[in-house]
Amino acid sequence: MNELRPGDSAPDFSLLDQHGNTVKLSDFKGRKLLLYFYPEADTPGCTTQSSEVRDAKEELASLGVDVLGMSPDKPFAQARFDDKFSLGFPLLSDPDRAVAQAYGVWRERSMHGRTYMGILRSSFLIDEDGRIERAWYKVAPRDTVPNAREALAERSGA
Repeated sequence: MNELRPGDSAPDFSLLDQHGNTVKLSDFKGRKLLLYFYPEADTPGCTTQSSEVRDAKEELASLGVDVLGMSPDKPFAQARFDDKFSLGFPLLSDPDRAVAQAYGVWRERSMHGRTYMGILRSSFLIDEDGRIERAWYKVAPRDTVPNAREALAERSGA
């Protein structure tokens, strides 16, 4: 599976969020986007990752960065996850994993000697023109926000 690199066009998408609204990549043209993929709503690592993004959402917005989470969960499961943890940003449903495949995060995984296909926890900073600015594959749940902060600081020269 090919990984996306800085400068690549971000694969387009049009998916339902937790409220049944259609969200497209083109909705964010002119703004930066932090898109992160997580394996399953309301699991410990995914809750940590999403809560960290929630807690940094206003800071990121002040820097012109919108946030989206994405997993194979159906919209109703995303809605329960959002409600339970007051996340307050779009959680997109990619049940056929087509977008995950396009971003290179649907991969063969192994745990406890068992091999299976699953989401590789990853995040992407997408620029105002829809290009990959940074891609982080196989991130720890707590790394999504610090990675984005570091990339944004590098870009601004801070």
